[in-house]
Amino acid sequence: METRVAIIGIIVENPDSVERLNGILHDYSPYIIGRMGIPYRERKVSIISVAVDAPQDTISALSGKVGKLPGVSAKTAYSPVGGRNE
Repeated sequence: METRVAIIGIIVENPDSVERLNGILHDYSPYIIGRMGIPYRERKVSIISVAVDAPQDTISALSGKVGKLPGVSAKTAYSPVGGRNE
């Protein structure tokens, strides 16, 4: 199956959702290239970027699950370059 490279931008406003967020990211860890988290204490939010290489439906599922968490929003940007076959 062809994969895509994408980045998922995540904003966490509800600290109670962090444990569930980390669980979801752990479930998708085979597809994660890397992640970076920045706590923005002055605004009481965390900003996380997750780089992935996965089939498009897997990326959509991950982003959808993350975005359904209370106080968490997620947006995905895809690379315009074609992916590789798994």
